[in-house]
Amino acid sequence: MKKEYFRYINTLFVVIPMTLIMAFVGLMRNYGFGEDWIIKFLKAWSVMLPVAYFAAFIIIPNARKLAEKIAGKP
Repeated sequence: MKKEYFRYINTLFVVIPMTLIMAFVGLMRNYGFGEDWIIKFLKAWSVMLPVAYFAAFIIIPNARKLAEKIAGKP
């Protein structure tokens, strides 16, 4: 695999389980296991996934810079 695609694939593999967990917890907290909870879950997740994926590309570099500033660059 080319190194240029690694960043995008790695971010996707972090975002997918994170959004699955967050959509599930949010749905169960707000609605519980109703008769159509699977449909609500899939709708929530389908919105969360692209938002979190693109937000990760904004947040991760800024978080890295902040961590390097606080902890000192190795």
